[in-house]
Amino acid sequence: MTERPKFFDDLAGVAGGALSALSGLREEITSLVRARVEEAVRKLDLVKREEFEALAEVAARARMHAEALEQRVAALEAREAAPAVVAPIEPPAPPTLPEPPVAEGDAPPL
Repeated sequence: MTERPKFFDDLAGVAGGALSALSGLREEITSLVRARVEEAVRKLDLVKREEFEALAEVAARARMHAEALEQRVAALEAREAAPAVVAPIEPPAPPTLPEPPVAEGDAPPL
């Protein structure tokens, strides 16, 4: 068997250390970029997509409710504006009093 020179072992160790350092550096850079982007989003008052979609759904429901209420109001106004078909009310006839009996020989009242 041939023995590997120590140089290659050292080189493999340095390469492994460099790779682990680079992966750690990559993770650190990723977290820094993510933090900067989130800070910029907060400064711009941007909202997340989930929040936007939830608010859009609430607005759509409110719009549908408002349209339904407008239709109800229009129907009520149309019913109020339509002339009512009701027979005119005639005042009641004044009550008639029975005439007093006339005796024979009395003159009828004038």
